[in-house]
Amino acid sequence: MDKHFDQYWQAVLNRDSNRDGQFFYGVLTTGVYCRPSCAARTPLRKNVRFYASQEAARENGLRPCKRCQPDANIDARHNLMHEICRYIEKHYQQRLTLALLAEQAGMSPSHFQRSFKAVVGMSPKKYQDGCRIRMFKDSLKSHLKPEGNITQAMHSSGYESSSRLYEKIDTHMGMTPGTYRRGGADELISYASAETVLGPVMIGATDRGICFLQFDDADDRLLAQLNLEYPKASFQPMPIETQPQFDQWIAQLNEFLEGKARVLDLPMDIRGTAFQCMVWDYLVSIPSGTLQSYTEVANGIGKPKAVRAVASACANNKIAITIPCHRVIRGDGSLAGYKWGLARKRSLIDLERRVLVDD
Repeated sequence: MDKHFDQYWQAVLNRDSNRDGQFFYGVLTTGVYCRPSCAARTPLRKNVRFYASQEAARENGLRPCKRCQPDANIDARHNLMHEICRYIEKHYQQRLTLALLAEQAGMSPSHFQRSFKAVVGMSPKKYQDGCRIRMFKDSLKSHLKPEGNITQAMHSSGYESSSRLYEKIDTHMGMTPGTYRRGGADELISYASAETVLGPVMIGATDRGICFLQFDDADDRLLAQLNLEYPKASFQPMPIETQPQFDQWIAQLNEFLEGKARVLDLPMDIRGTAFQCMVWDYLVSIPSGTLQSYTEVANGIGKPKAVRAVASACANNKIAITIPCHRVIRGDGSLAGYKWGLARKRSLIDLERRVLVDD
């Protein structure tokens, strides 16, 4: 974060409330951390450190400022943004403008847009698109045989035309509606394996993105797992013409695992139930270096009683790291289970925290 230090310091000098939640600053002489808009006396620059999250500040031995109460205010903002999420889920078929949603939140449109994206990890429009796609998936699965089901599902999900729907298909579904309805049958998945600091990894991909990224200690077990995850699909070793793309994915993965990149941004072809996709979408919004309990995730998706179902969705994740189920732990702070071994989970958590502190 050093390239942003000058901007952060200027925000502190200006007590810029628009930057609240984007970063925190700690004062080493008093041992507290604050929001940028804190009204306390401005500290000396040499005594200030900047942090991307409250967790990073606390790990450095700092406590929340009693004057600006950074934790309480951020929690309130999180609660408000999640209320807006529930509003979008209830009215997803309607035209929800940024101005309308900002009015619901009692904010200016620009402030609301920044706050929503900071908390949820995506724009309000993208969140509404996700709600529509999930409903579309549910509608497809509930009508397996009659002709015209795709059209019926399209209209019930709030899409006025097939062109608008198909604009969203590749991003949110990774396959055509007909293929999804058939359970992914006849899909061709190419695969290849490589070495990483966490051991052997195998990547499986369709022409729309990665649908399988998993670790093990043996290639044959990884291939068996790929077949188990997609029993109706066909498989082939990664073709020579797509090998450069695979090499690029592995290079990005290794850069992340070596702490050289804070975010692992790979194209995904996500396959799962509506509930699983809801959980996985939420996991992607959890900031790097931050941990949440299964209960917090259940609350975050608006399903507070679905704690076990959340744990099951994490266990059924097919794309390690990019869908960061390693950021979910038990409420008592223990790591709980991890599909690819607790040692890998601990390594990933420690890695992200080191990178956060170094930034």
